[in-house]
Amino acid sequence: MTRPPLPPFTEDSAREKIRLAEDGWNSRDPARVALAYTQGSRWRNRVEFPVGRAEIEAFLTRKWARELEYRLIKELWAFAGNRIAVRYAYEYRDDSGQWFRAYGNENWAFAADGLMAQRHASINEQPIREDERKFHWPLGRRPDDHPGLSALGL
Repeated sequence: MTRPPLPPFTEDSAREKIRLAEDGWNSRDPARVALAYTQGSRWRNRVEFPVGRAEIEAFLTRKWARELEYRLIKELWAFAGNRIAVRYAYEYRDDSGQWFRAYGNENWAFAADGLMAQRHASINEQPIREDERKFHWPLGRRPDDHPGLSALGL
């Protein structure tokens, strides 16, 4: 099984790969998202270090159980060969109704089949008021005409 676009990446194929990843994560479907990673994919995500699809799926299940109304935007930072660096922001609320915006950077390395073999994420978040939210599309895929991070001043 391959998951195009495949490395080595061009600017256009890196942007396409990023949008596909964003769309997957905005689905909030842990099983679907886990399929984008190799069987032995290795992650670093804050204090968790999932390895393999089963651990990734479990991690995402926990994440989206507590990060409600999750909406994510990813943007290209750099690319070379089989690697892509992205910056991103996402908004969510917790079960008490407090909204948050998380900012982060990810470094990705891909196998030849286009599956992600490594994901290293660094993330900060801050509480925000509901009227400070910038991501207002209906849950799911971000509309094509919705501004990206740079256009939003993030």
